[in-house]
Order: sequence, then C-alpha cells, then structure tokens
Amino acid sequence: MMDESYCIPDSASSSDAYWLLLQVLSLIPLWHYLLLAAFLLLSVLYNFLQLHFFQDLFSGFPGSPVLLSYNTSSQIYHAVVSQCEVLRSRYFATPWLCSPNLQTLFLNYFGRPPLVKYARELFRTADGGTIALDWVFSSHVSDDVASEDESIPIVVVIPGLTSDSSSQYIKHLAYHTAKRGWNVVVCNHRGFGGVSITSDISYNAGWTEDVRAVVNYLHKERSKAPLFVVGTSIGANILVKYLGEDGENIPVAGAVAVCSPWDLLIEDRYLRRGRVQKIYDKALAFALQDYAKLHQSHFSRNANWEGIEKSLSVRDFDDHATRVVAKYESVDTFYRRCSSSTYVQSVSVPLLCINALDDPICTTEAIPWDECKANKNIVLATLKHGGHLAFFEGLTASHIWWVRAVNEFLGVLHSSKYMHVHEKDFSTKNSIGLVNSSSLNANVTEDGMLTAPNNDPKTMWKKHI
Repeated sequence: MMDESYCIPDSASSSDAYWLLLQVLSLIPLWHYLLLAAFLLLSVLYNFLQLHFFQDLFSGFPGSPVLLSYNTSSQIYHAVVSQCEVLRSRYFATPWLCSPNLQTLFLNYFGRPPLVKYARELFRTADGGTIALDWVFSSHVSDDVASEDESIPIVVVIPGLTSDSSSQYIKHLAYHTAKRGWNVVVCNHRGFGGVSITSDISYNAGWTEDVRAVVNYLHKERSKAPLFVVGTSIGANILVKYLGEDGENIPVAGAVAVCSPWDLLIEDRYLRRGRVQKIYDKALAFALQDYAKLHQSHFSRNANWEGIEKSLSVRDFDDHATRVVAKYESVDTFYRRCSSSTYVQSVSVPLLCINALDDPICTTEAIPWDECKANKNIVLATLKHGGHLAFFEGLTASHIWWVRAVNEFLGVLHSSKYMHVHEKDFSTKNSIGLVNSSSLNANVTEDGMLTAPNNDPKTMWKKHI
C-alpha cells in the first residue's frame, strides 16, 4: 500500500534535487569523465571499423576457416583444391589489422610490397588502343629457372578498378609468383601505367576485348607455355565474364578470381547504402576523376566532362563517363550487362574464386553461391575476414594470404591432368599487335604519359627470356 505521506515534490524541491545532483557529480575527478568519454569513443570506433580484436582474443585467435563451396562431383575440388594446404587450413589475420577496414586501408597506403622491376611491352589493338604489358620474368628473381625454357607457365594479371602494375597487391602477386618459377605479365587497363588512351575506347568493368587479345597473342607466340589468368576486384569481374563468354574455345589452362564484385547492380546499391561504404564510394569516385583528368582530351570528347568533374560516387562517374563511352542506354543497363554473375554457368576452365565475407567494398549479397556450386569447374573459397584484396598475415603484415593461395592452387593445377587444354587451331586475326618493348629494367612508374610509337619491332620473347 502506498505511504499516505508520499507526495510529488513541487518545482522548487525538484530544482534543489538537481542542484544537489550536480554538486555530487562535481566531486567526481575530471579524469574519470575523460576516461568515460574515451571509452565511449573507442566503442563507437570499434563498431564503426568492424574491429574483431576482442572476439579473437577471447577465443584464442583461432583464425578464419576457409569455407569451400563446390559441386560434389567436381574433379577440380577433389583432385586439385583438396591437395592445397593453404585452402584447407585457416587464415590468421595480422592481430593489429583486426578489421576489414584497417586491412583495406593498410593495403592501399602501405602494403609493404617487395621490390619489383618490370619489363614493358606496348601493344596496339585493332581499334588503335594501347595496352601496357608489364613483365616480371622468373629468371630475374630466381636462380633456379632456365631463362630459355619456353614451357615456363605464364600468369596474366588483370588489376582492379583504379589499379595497375604499380599497386602494392599487384607487386606482391607478381614477385611471389615469379619467385616460384613462373613468368608474370600485368595487363594494365587502357590509360593506366603511364600510357595514353590512343583510341575512342576506354576500358570498363565488362570490357573483355583487351584481355582476350592479350591471351590470344601470348598463346600464339608462346604455344608451349600454359597460360593462367588472375583477376582482382573489377579485374576478377572482367576475367569471369571473359571465361563465360568464350567457354571451351579459350587458350586458358586455369584461372583465379579474387574479391570479385560479381553483380554490379547489387554492388552499386551496397556502396550507396552503408556509412562506411559511402566513404569508399567517394574515394573510388575521386580516383576515377584523377584517371579521367589524366586523359581529359579523351573524356571531354567522348563523355560528359562537366558531369565527370561533379561526380561524387562511382555511379555518377559511370553515368557521365563509362556508360557514355561504352554506349549503354543507362547505368543500370551497363551494370546488368557487365556483371560476371550471369556468365558463371558458362565457365569451362578450372576457376578458383576467393572472397572475404567482411569485404567493405564487395558485398557477399552479390556472390552467386548456387551458380558456382552448379559448375563443376568452379570452387568458391570464402573467409570470414580479409577485407578487400588485403588478407594480411603474420605479426609484421609482410605477406598476403590470397597470394599464397593463388600460387599453390595454380601450382597443383599445373602438375595435375585437369588443366584446360585448348585443342583448336588458334588465330589472333585482327586482335592485337606489338607496338614497342622497353628495356628489361624499365620502371613503369616514371613521370609522364607514354604514347604508342609508330615502329613495330619483333617480339621481345627471344630478346629477354
């Protein structure tokens, strides 16, 4: 029963109570408040950056298991992937990079790449475009490889959206692949690597003609060397689309797609939805603007230059530049037609796909799980952590996990009987021609844009390998 003496205090007594409370709070030392504020700030930052340090700490740093999705009758899994120790073990992220965002930012601003020097070839395509091919030869990083061996496998690398051979993760892949005894060539996108855009066509997320031309050329010139292709991010989307378009009629022995966005329409919505993703979206848009400014004459002539300058997102840039140059009716039409997810069922070569479930740029919503499982040629490897193209491991973050996984997979595939063999007589008619080759120690990061010269020297293979 309520005490009859109880009564609601009047405004005066309420003011006295608040004043008394303030006096009590003032007795608490200031550093206690500062400590509380710091704790709250760190809590917000911890969640914003998606840190998982305490979860890892309390569970004893168990690492991330590799979830493999595949067709139950897949020989690529049973005979190749099942023999790969890296893919059958766990990924242990660098403890102080216990966040997909920290991983991704560290990759782009630090990366700790090995020292790599490229030999350059410039190629002219049938439409007049120029492609910079940057080589790392196994004989120049390993003493155990015979330079005249024409059967040494070649790995063709397709970089991401605004990446080229100078990007940190590309250097990691190129160096460690060459160190294992293989030759590597980075197929830079048009306008990247210090090369001018020399035709009215520039690359986009669905432009497969350049990689097709390069692979065809290499197959013709080095018929004894198995060709493997590794695509990263947008390069992975281009790769899978290319594999699906050409099916069996393709001179590729095997491939790996790392951190592919898969469905560009879903990816676009993902980047515009989350707070963290909007930051990445703007950063990518600014990088695309820088790319456009390097080739202003091309984009001002073939696209909406005023719109490009005002672009605040990837979608804005694609609306004013990419889809206009590529002649798509709308941005959504461009995204739908260029998404690699619709080509997965047609892939006819052994393909390993790697994605991180915490990738802050490429959402898991776009991964075509069922389509990958339905194709006997594909094995999909997903990890709980890793960020976008990062996957740093070790206390010093000097190594990238997916680079080890790629090299082991391609090595086991090469030694197996399950490489894809292109049996048809192959022709590179009207596809690509060699324009120029640099000296062996050419540095592709030199200042200044390169244009395709008029001379047409013979292939550099016999000169440099």
